[in-house]
Amino acid sequence: MINFLTRLFGRGDPVLSEAKPRDAAAMAALHAASFRRGWSDGEFERLLTDRAVVAHRAMRGRALVGFIISRMAAGEAEILSVAVAVSASGRGLGGAMLNLHLRRLAGLGTRAVFLEVGENNIPACRLYMSAGFHEVARRQGYYRNAAEQGSTALVLRRDLA
Repeated sequence: MINFLTRLFGRGDPVLSEAKPRDAAAMAALHAASFRRGWSDGEFERLLTDRAVVAHRAMRGRALVGFIISRMAAGEAEILSVAVAVSASGRGLGGAMLNLHLRRLAGLGTRAVFLEVGENNIPACRLYMSAGFHEVARRQGYYRNAAEQGSTALVLRRDLA
């Protein structure tokens, strides 16, 4: 009975799997809740149908609670976005998704992975540094905050090969 209720109400551990175009609307909603400028359903659908894009999702029951999406080119990949629902944050989900994603990219022949993160996003910076990423550049004034003062983006890299 407890297993039935856990599945019914979706309180078990999130299940990680490959994201599909049918996930576009849910991913857009989570992205909009997570970032100042959310991407549309159409933007996600175009990405998820692109053969150069790799995406994973985290589902708790029928609810999307996280995703990670990258684009590959010439043996490298760029992580375009990572989002975790507030209800699932602080429980290691971001790390689990990142680990699965990096293993998949390596399996596809990716030799290096890049991403950009705001230097003030301490939890994300910790996650990426603990996963073996290191800073290769800075983009001053790249992100705009509510006061319209520029915030620095860190360009991070991790070699997979």
